[in-house]
Amino acid sequence: MAGYVITDASPLIGLTRVDGLPWLHELFGVVWFPSEVRAEVLTGRGLTGEQSILQAEAAGWLKLAGGPPLLPTLPDLDEGEAACIRIALAQAEPVLLLMDERAGRTVALEHGLRVAGTAAVIGMAKARGLIPSAHAVFARLHASDFRISAAVIAAVLRRVGEI
Repeated sequence: MAGYVITDASPLIGLTRVDGLPWLHELFGVVWFPSEVRAEVLTGRGLTGEQSILQAEAAGWLKLAGGPPLLPTLPDLDEGEAACIRIALAQAEPVLLLMDERAGRTVALEHGLRVAGTAAVIGMAKARGLIPSAHAVFARLHASDFRISAAVIAAVLRRVGEI
């Protein structure tokens, strides 16, 4: 198990759309996010999920990570993804990086980081008994216009015994 879990914006956004943000706390205890990601998900414009994210921060389990190191530069990634990867690389303990975007995942894997996305978190929630049906959660997520590939969903559903 990872000693340090850090999340990019997409898993936070996706999980808030299915009322699944508390699953992160149940699965991992404390979850960290850099200020760059915080700025993406807490715009102050009342977007879906902002209140849930603020509540998680207030509860003390979603925490702001310290400023990321400057290297590696990672110029092909957005600021949130790059910050997550740089912070993850600076940790002495095992890290799990929660990230959905393909480019960021590829760079993280090239640097030897362990990566999981929103779909994997849903699968973990099902496996731990936090939800009765991963299939139902994926249907809700899809209805919210959050997209995960059919192949990824099928793999998770197979892994949790729903297909």
